[in-house]
Amino acid sequence: MIKVITYGTYDLLHYGHIRLLERAKALGDYLIVGVTADDYDKTRGKIDVQQSLMERIEAVRATGLADEIIVEEYEGQKIDDIKRYGVDIFAIGSDWKGKFDYLNEYCKVVYLDRTQGVSSTEIRAKGRDFRFGLVGEVAFLNKIEEESHYVSGLAVEAVYSKDSTLLSKRLRALAALTSTYEAFLDKVDLIYIASNPVRHFDQIKLALERGKHVLYESPLCLCRKEYDELTALARRNGVVLMEGIKTAFATAYSRLLLLIKSGKIGEVVSVDATCTSLKAIRQADDAWLEREWNSIYAWGPTALLPVFQILGTEYRYKHVSTSFLDKTHHFDLFSKIDFIFPHAVASIKVGKGIKSEGCLIISGTKGYVYVPAPWWKTEYFEIRYENASDNKRYFYQLDGEGIRYELVAFVNSVVMKKRDTYIEDGVSRAIVKVMEDFQNAVNQTEIDFVI
Repeated sequence: MIKVITYGTYDLLHYGHIRLLERAKALGDYLIVGVTADDYDKTRGKIDVQQSLMERIEAVRATGLADEIIVEEYEGQKIDDIKRYGVDIFAIGSDWKGKFDYLNEYCKVVYLDRTQGVSSTEIRAKGRDFRFGLVGEVAFLNKIEEESHYVSGLAVEAVYSKDSTLLSKRLRALAALTSTYEAFLDKVDLIYIASNPVRHFDQIKLALERGKHVLYESPLCLCRKEYDELTALARRNGVVLMEGIKTAFATAYSRLLLLIKSGKIGEVVSVDATCTSLKAIRQADDAWLEREWNSIYAWGPTALLPVFQILGTEYRYKHVSTSFLDKTHHFDLFSKIDFIFPHAVASIKVGKGIKSEGCLIISGTKGYVYVPAPWWKTEYFEIRYENASDNKRYFYQLDGEGIRYELVAFVNSVVMKKRDTYIEDGVSRAIVKVMEDFQNAVNQTEIDFVI
């Protein structure tokens, strides 16, 4: 029996893929097809894959050409697979000619002519010529613009900012061309909003009414009534309204959640998350307070994400301790929130102009997860046990702090007309509830209150 092996991503499986599989099949008696995993594709810079690994595997299986399907997960796996499966021929498209000559030491290498005029890249690009707009006053918009270059069909063409001081020269120039928010909306199809959350509701509502797809920096708004109104409006108008917490799109973070849910540390009894950033605060004038986000806005959604995704949103009560730079503007320098759940507890600490160890610790009945600072840029974490020899370490490459993965997910949701599942509706609404309760309580007392 002559065994043949070939590899590919097989995103949006098309005629060119099928012809290549047919040619590979004809080379021998038994065809093994390696489908590249999402994580491995990301390490190779391929981030705009639209279909999940399981969808791509099922598409290959449906062709009836593969005798066996395996998953390619790491660099150098091809050699391991050739040895493990006793492969006689390695087949790959001619666009890789010469790239895999080193495999001739282990089997015969055949480069197959590809079907001209057909490619997944071209198929993905169809319907992806989007005019992208940015809204806000924060320097983070510069990173969004930089990372957008990694997403096919996405180009920043307009900016709306009430204060462009912190923006790059290019973004300042674009902002200068737009005098009103309404004029800005006329120039774009997709928008990213990172303005002060006190303006989110009005800006997002108008964008949704005009049929624009919106990616917003969490929180969506500052009260549940507004949250329900905006999400209902997005559904009625058939547009995407997506929450942007970049941590949720990091591969390591998603794997961490899966391992916890699989029982690796037993029953979770505690989640502790700390997020702080040290920025010198010498004088808080009106312009500074207008532009800057306080600690609960800036870090609250990120710190709350693992709490609500792991323990759920049905806590019994929460206790807040906080300190203020400016109470009139609700600018808290540091806040600590303790939650009591039916079978667990949680704590978040967030600070703006305050520095603390920004780690995430998830405690369970069998062991615990430790994610070192800055945990919100999750690349590496450990599962630790009583017996240290049983400890496990996990590493997943994170490019662009997860921003490019977030943008790809946003564009894919628009193209595929399929809502993303990185952050559940219940979690988003629970985050808004914390914001609402916090603001209500701030009006009553300066520090140490229960809500």
